[in-house]
Amino acid sequence: MKLSKEAILKQANLACKNTLMETLQIEMVDYGEDFLVARMPVNSRVYQPDGVLHGGATAALAESVGSFATHVFIDTEKLFVRGIEITANHLKSVREGYVYAKATFIHKGRTTQLLDIRVTDESDNLISLCKLSTISLPKK
Repeated sequence: MKLSKEAILKQANLACKNTLMETLQIEMVDYGEDFLVARMPVNSRVYQPDGVLHGGATAALAESVGSFATHVFIDTEKLFVRGIEITANHLKSVREGYVYAKATFIHKGRTTQLLDIRVTDESDNLISLCKLSTISLPKK
């Protein structure tokens, strides 16, 4: 049975309880056939010392949405997902508002997956461009 968009987003957000995603206030907000979008508020929780979005928080947002995108598209009864490599090119600073991370697949293999994750601000300006490799491993 295929879950609805709302059910997938609800499941994703419930899975974030008591995790880094909850600490950073990351929320999954949109889902489609080949993408997943999350948002994160830019505030003192995610600042570097000079009051702008920390690159590590941006990478955490990207890895969270990318890993969950892979999770949505695999058989979670048999497999689990782990991130194995992430790159992030930070292009612009942000001081307030929200940033949005949209994860789309470059490669959706049975074992490894490669995702493109574009992090933008509320005006759709590109803040960071990330790539994430994930691996789907059998549950024991």
